[in-house]
Amino acid sequence: AMVVRHAFTVDEWHRMGDAGLFVGETRRTELLDGEIVEMAPVGSRHAVCVDRLNALMARSVAGRAVVRVQNPVGLDDRSEPQPDLVLMRPPVDRYLGGHPSPDDTFLLVEVADSSLAFDRDVKAPLYGRAGVAETWVVDLDREVVLVFRQPGPDGYGERLAVGRGGRLEVAAVPGITVAVDDVLGPPA
Repeated sequence: AMVVRHAFTVDEWHRMGDAGLFVGETRRTELLDGEIVEMAPVGSRHAVCVDRLNALMARSVAGRAVVRVQNPVGLDDRSEPQPDLVLMRPPVDRYLGGHPSPDDTFLLVEVADSSLAFDRDVKAPLYGRAGVAETWVVDLDREVVLVFRQPGPDGYGERLAVGRGGRLEVAAVPGITVAVDDVLGPPA
């Protein structure tokens, strides 16, 4: 038998939510390339890393970007992911009418423990194809941050891994640098 898959649009996805289809649903979901995807539960290591990133970025950006944590980004009409952290164009009130688009987005960050393969192989290329300038995937198990730049139709053209002792720079907002050790916290 042939399996018919229906690709939802962001508009349909919102209408489903407005209609109460997800009420009482404890699992977090996001729309990726027309598919409703269940998000991995947030473990304590993951949560602490997101908190660290939030504090580091909030200090570094000083009004030059808005820091958003675990809230939606509108990639296109079929994808509305909820990255762990986003740096987006200020001021925050410009997003009252709609979620930030790739043009508004300086950096997306996904923190990965169990979700590494999905974040690296599915989400990062999706972000690149949508035109997001830069994506970081924090690999908690290997203690490395994967940096993706040069978005294009095939995903990201440039990919590097930065380990402990290294520094991360946000290409779209010069002067924002973060130490990998500060993102990962003290060695286990």
